[in-house]
Amino acid sequence: MRIHSALGGLVLLGLVAACGENAEEAAPAGEAAASYPTESIRMLVPYGAGGPTDLTTRTVGACLEEELGQTVVVENMEGGSGALAMTELAGAEPDGYTLSLVTAGTTVLTPLANDLDYTKDDFTPIGVMSEVPSVVAVGENSRFASAEDFFAAAEAEPGTVTVGVPGASTPQAIELQRLADEHDVQVTAVPFNGNAEMTTALLGGNVDAVLINASSDVVENIEAGAFQPLVASSEERLSWLPDTPTFTELGYEGLTLSGSTFGLAGPAGLPDDVVTTLEDTLQTCLDSDEVRQTIGEQYVPEEFAGAEELGSILDETQQAYEPILG
Repeated sequence: MRIHSALGGLVLLGLVAACGENAEEAAPAGEAAASYPTESIRMLVPYGAGGPTDLTTRTVGACLEEELGQTVVVENMEGGSGALAMTELAGAEPDGYTLSLVTAGTTVLTPLANDLDYTKDDFTPIGVMSEVPSVVAVGENSRFASAEDFFAAAEAEPGTVTVGVPGASTPQAIELQRLADEHDVQVTAVPFNGNAEMTTALLGGNVDAVLINASSDVVENIEAGAFQPLVASSEERLSWLPDTPTFTELGYEGLTLSGSTFGLAGPAGLPDDVVTTLEDTLQTCLDSDEVRQTIGEQYVPEEFAGAEELGSILDETQQAYEPILG
């Protein structure tokens, strides 16, 4: 009996020890999420240095660094229409130490248009950093004095009006396809590599118009009179372009997805505690006058859009574009 009791005691002690070891192994994950962050954070930009994506990420990154008390390293990783950075993000540990600027183009359109190893479901939305609407713009000496002139010519001579877009599988290019498919207005999309090439082409008379993100460089051209905005992609008229009608106003319902939403996201499986910490900190940053002014007051949403809202934007884009690209 004493032997059995002794053995039973050893077994019991072994079980207790095993449970203690398992508890020690399980604890760090929960503790890590609760104490997040405890080390530097990497923020990817799926585009080159300079431009609105870089400015937005670096501005928000600097604020996150100050608020969270950890170094935030911004890394430009351009290539593959955003696929290089998104593949890196999708394969990262879901611990909150690798984040990225994301757009509907990089997370939805690029994988729909190409055979890639990720979809939008491989990411965890955190919140919207900024929104840049797009505009149909012409040069100062254009034959189109108004949106009505532009659409009249496109309808009268299908395919003869040329419109520059920032890439063949971008929201701007797909919106022009939807313009043809859903509204029977056919123009010819001419892809370029970003705003700089599109601007040169428009000012040089190589395209009739551009469907371009109205970032600060474009706004400068509008203010200087070099660009004439004809149509805005926003759901309602922009307060800073009050004389420019929207697609919706002109009868082209649904064409509101060509602007760019710059969101913050992590890999799929990001712990809820980490998401909440980042979401709350992002909101604090976007409430800062300094951050808003640096990004551009007109580009920061008046009401903060968090993880749920960013996820809805990506879902809406998928629903609209999958029938075309899928």
